[in-house]
Amino acid sequence: MKRILWTLSSVLAALGIAAAVLITLNLRGEDPLPAAETLQSTPVLVQRGEYLARVGNCMACHTTQGGAPFAGGRGIETPFGVVHSSNLTPDRVQGIGSWTSAEFWRAMHHGRSKDGRLLYPAFPYPNYTQVTREDSDAIFAYLQSVPAAPDANRAHALRFPYNTQAALAVWRALFFAPGTPPTEPTQTAEYNRGAYLVNGLGHCTACHTPRNALGATSDAKAFTGGLIPVQNWYAPALNAAHEAGVKEWRTDDVVALLKTGVAPQGSVLGPMAEVVFRSTQYLSDADARAMAVYLQGLPQQDRKAPATVAAPPASAMARGGKVYEQQCAQCHGDRGQGEPGAFPALAGNRAITLADPTNLVRVVLQGGYLPATAGNPRPHGMPPFQQTLSDEEVAAVTTFVRNSWGNQAPGVGTIEVYRARERRGM
Repeated sequence: MKRILWTLSSVLAALGIAAAVLITLNLRGEDPLPAAETLQSTPVLVQRGEYLARVGNCMACHTTQGGAPFAGGRGIETPFGVVHSSNLTPDRVQGIGSWTSAEFWRAMHHGRSKDGRLLYPAFPYPNYTQVTREDSDAIFAYLQSVPAAPDANRAHALRFPYNTQAALAVWRALFFAPGTPPTEPTQTAEYNRGAYLVNGLGHCTACHTPRNALGATSDAKAFTGGLIPVQNWYAPALNAAHEAGVKEWRTDDVVALLKTGVAPQGSVLGPMAEVVFRSTQYLSDADARAMAVYLQGLPQQDRKAPATVAAPPASAMARGGKVYEQQCAQCHGDRGQGEPGAFPALAGNRAITLADPTNLVRVVLQGGYLPATAGNPRPHGMPPFQQTLSDEEVAAVTTFVRNSWGNQAPGVGTIEVYRARERRGM
């Protein structure tokens, strides 16, 4: 009996120690909140906050289609269930009208809500933790100025145990620590400004970095590319010339891509088109250039020797060529040369030959649309073929363009097309 009691007390003691460690890790760096609001809002502060909220693309997640700006409710699908964005308007019941700037800063910097709850990292506080207190205060001042909306916050729909605060505390203990703005003393102020925007408010690594089985990213793999499960697109590596690296581009061309969605070397589609439309087109010229300089300065991946790609079956190429001639050649040209300023070339296009063909299949299925921006107000678009082409035809034509005019990449199978349709309910 004594042995049983001793074992039980040992287990309880171990659990108590583990709980204390979790609590300590989840409270590290947090200071007591001030008793009252100290922020003095001014028109200048509100205007700056509006700009910073655009840089962070806050509206994209916190606004439903046709809903009130920042009223929340958008469902964000994750491998663990659906997280619904919260109401950020100054409504005192459903929104953040009763919050203080210090409580908002705690949410941004520490991932903790007003009532002390741990927030899910679908809200990218692992990036926002690098945002300065001054910028957080400006965003808060802006959000307090938008029209209040009484839209109720929707409960998350997460599976057990991911829907528990205990599981979230363990995740944070393993993968999150409060951060500071990144600075490199040997780099220029422009480079460091770009690092701050890209890694903090811009949260580019949230998409362009692979995630482990628990949904966490690693600094060691930052910018190396990853599948975005929320939207079923592949976010290509930003530090690899054969994917989406821009090290060898002219800086002005990188700026153009960020601000207009179009550059001589390529254009944006899919989720990145939304980012340009809602966020980066509004960057100041100085901030756009700073981001470009930083992205060009990323250490590049070592390019492995290309693996030998087996030639696709002649029957697939023949079928794909026929589909291409009927549906694609009118815009993209008989030789995949495209039309400068209108339709992108497919020959030599690195987006066509990515190892993961997801994006190409997605474009064929749902179309490709450039963002309408001040620098490109009437962009051309590609119509969707999801109702026109069968899975076999989509697989054949994508295999064809990946292996024509000097392109070389593995063929695409019908299962990959099916998965692309299935994840979007097509």
